[in-house]
Amino acid sequence: MPPASHSRIYLDHAATTPLHPQVRDAMLPFLGDEGFGNPSSLHYWGRQARKALEQARETVAACLGAKPVEMIFTSGATEADNLAVFGVVQALSHKGKHIVTTRIEHAAVANACKALEAQGWDITWLPVDAEGFVLLDDVKAAIRPETALVSIIHGNNEIGTIQPVEAIGAYLREQGVLFHMDAVQTVGKLPIDLSALPVDYLSLSAHKLYGPKGVGALYIRDGAPTPQPMMLGGGQEGDLRSGTENLAGIVGLAKALELATADMAEESVRLRALQDWLIAVVLEAVPGAVLNGPRNVRQRVPGNVHFSFPPGEGEALVLHLDLKGIAVSSGSACHSAVIEPSRIVKALGKPDEVAKATVRFSLGRSTTQANLQRVVEVLPDIVKRFQKAATK
Repeated sequence: MPPASHSRIYLDHAATTPLHPQVRDAMLPFLGDEGFGNPSSLHYWGRQARKALEQARETVAACLGAKPVEMIFTSGATEADNLAVFGVVQALSHKGKHIVTTRIEHAAVANACKALEAQGWDITWLPVDAEGFVLLDDVKAAIRPETALVSIIHGNNEIGTIQPVEAIGAYLREQGVLFHMDAVQTVGKLPIDLSALPVDYLSLSAHKLYGPKGVGALYIRDGAPTPQPMMLGGGQEGDLRSGTENLAGIVGLAKALELATADMAEESVRLRALQDWLIAVVLEAVPGAVLNGPRNVRQRVPGNVHFSFPPGEGEALVLHLDLKGIAVSSGSACHSAVIEPSRIVKALGKPDEVAKATVRFSLGRSTTQANLQRVVEVLPDIVKRFQKAATK
């Protein structure tokens, strides 16, 4: 347990966020006796549910500069990513079986592409530079006449790098190539205007922006090829996502996005100031600290700070910080008790020792300067203990 003088500090907002009180209040009527109707039913209760569903769709669309008809609700971003990748390429398999993506995609896209690769699809895995940026020239060189889809994450979920999606999308549109963007870490944090941004499909999730878990959405540009549905049934969500809609969750998503959009500019400035301070202080206070991703915080997702502290192991560092009451996460994955280096950090060209020692601090609405001051009070000693242990 943390010392009694310190309350717990949550710095894992990129993993999930607490439910905003106003989001909870918006959802409550649809969890009780009044709003329980099935949106597909024709009677009063069904019509009221359908009205709430379409109002939520209009809100989400308006926040993103889209049309309501372009928003399809899903169980989350993983389903949205899978529908975009599997659904689109299956719908376009007659064009060719080539997909372009990057080496730093979220697992929902990366593993979908790996599955298609095992089925005979040709996947081009684009490299990134030392800060995690995809180069436009590499995208251009990868495109072929048979390219069915390009999928590039907007803001990386580990290192926070924001990709130049405007330039990439503009080129792909000139070439007539479809573009999917995983925007889970950036929706609600960065301005996104889908009436101008040249993307065809975009995935988002509610629980990354103070909404409920278990709900997300896929934007499908009006006029873009319709993905093949992955779930068959009653034909909900325009025949693209069968199953009775999670109405309370969808209402929560809409409210969360509305709230995030309302103070996005102010909150992003606040988070970036905290980011900049934390990066500078940790680099000075912790010998051997390695920053992953751009040093310029305007090129990172607001609130994202990602370090490696070799020769420590990320999971152990996370647990030691948790003992001090500080919740963070590691970019590494643990399988069968074997610590694997972060594939994202390795894609930056860094060695396994650095890729195994990753810690992500992701700041949010509750984060204060005092919280970060507490981090830099305890972090140097924790890292120093690992460094001493490694030299024995």
